[in-house]
Amino acid sequence: MAIQYVAMHMSDGIVNAPTSLVFGVIAVVALGYCAIRARAELDERAVPLAGLVAAFIFAVQMVNFPILPGVSGHLLGGALAAILVGPYTGALSIAIVLVVQSLLFADGGVSALGTNITNMALIGVAAGYLTAVLLYRLAQRRTQQISMPVLGTVAFVSALVGTVCAAMGFVVEYAIGGAGSTGLGAVSAYMFGTHLLIGAGEGVITALTVTAVARTRPDLVYLLRTTKTEVAV
Repeated sequence: MAIQYVAMHMSDGIVNAPTSLVFGVIAVVALGYCAIRARAELDERAVPLAGLVAAFIFAVQMVNFPILPGVSGHLLGGALAAILVGPYTGALSIAIVLVVQSLLFADGGVSALGTNITNMALIGVAAGYLTAVLLYRLAQRRTQQISMPVLGTVAFVSALVGTVCAAMGFVVEYAIGGAGSTGLGAVSAYMFGTHLLIGAGEGVITALTVTAVARTRPDLVYLLRTTKTEVAV
């Protein structure tokens, strides 16, 4: 089996049926919990933004950019969604995008929905958001007014970390029930290396998007609202 799925959308047959089923259950349970917790994140301001975020991520995920010969990547959107609308709403937004892409555009296998949602909507969002909160709190210790370059750096690093962690989620799934002949070591090294590059591209897009929203409507950025920090525009 050639490794041709580094853009993170797994197709059917990459992992065996029992593994797909287990992660399908994990995805359903986790998304149910996110749906309950998202009620606290959504208000009159956040609902329209959540829809826009999902639409934006859907659009940019359809655009691939070259990383290496024969390898392309696209925005995963986990850190971006979490920073703008919150981790639980962000996870639901990514999951909706993945379901639509799988069922209507055959981008990612139907049996692989559970693994794809686990990697991109759960692991990617959680890792990206936790990184953003940690970095933002470190920045807050120095000043109560965060500059745009600092916010952009937080967004960039968070997107990079979220992307790599999502890729490593795939490695774990492949280790549990990989259906291909490629060795785990080769898969791990390839996924980590290529997703560092993909994560850098994602980081740039995330930083530009977050700072653009923060300049015009900082009250809409979930990370800024919850940390109660002023941003120097």
